[in-house]
Amino acid sequence: MTATISLSPTLEAEDPSTWSARSAQTSSSSLRLSLAPNGPAPALLDGAWWPRSRDLEAELPALAAVLDPLWGRITRVTVNPTHWPVVPRKVPVAGHVMHVGWFRAEQDPHELMLLSYGTGRWNLLVIPPETDPASAAWLMAAASDPSGTSTASRLMEEAAARTRAAVSETDRAVEAVWDSEGGRPSPSPSPSPSPSRDAAAVRTTGPVTESGDRVR
Repeated sequence: MTATISLSPTLEAEDPSTWSARSAQTSSSSLRLSLAPNGPAPALLDGAWWPRSRDLEAELPALAAVLDPLWGRITRVTVNPTHWPVVPRKVPVAGHVMHVGWFRAEQDPHELMLLSYGTGRWNLLVIPPETDPASAAWLMAAASDPSGTSTASRLMEEAAARTRAAVSETDRAVEAVWDSEGGRPSPSPSPSPSPSRDAAAVRTTGPVTESGDRVR
């Protein structure tokens, strides 16, 4: 493998006038891809791909256009159909046809496997199209770590946990500011207990003699 080829996951939020220069890194300005560099030992994942939709026929040609020069012609792709509404048998890409297969039990639902005849096999984490840019950036970095040992589904679980923790931390910070600005009402003072009927009776009568008669 070759070192990373990627567009910033936050590209859509940046000034469009800067896109053309950054797009030169890939053959398609719409491709969002991060690849792991060569490492001493193979990682479980070779990078991450953040497609813009779940339409394989629309998304695979741009991916192949970038990976073919790097890895050799990609001739076959396999997916888990859990997150792909339609799995076509063949997809025309630049100069050739890519065969598409699927495995439900044998393949991670968040993983794309690519095969180049006589060259090798690579596994990419597929980041859901609706993922927010911050989570996508973290997932791209984690999946491109050459020493990574997490599966695609495990990384998705970790990203979800990070999002929940960030939301919880934000909620606590908002609540702390609200409290400091007087948002939480002070507890109402407890009313003074009323004297009991027996206590009132003692105050209105005289002392009691040994015989039990009250002294008036």
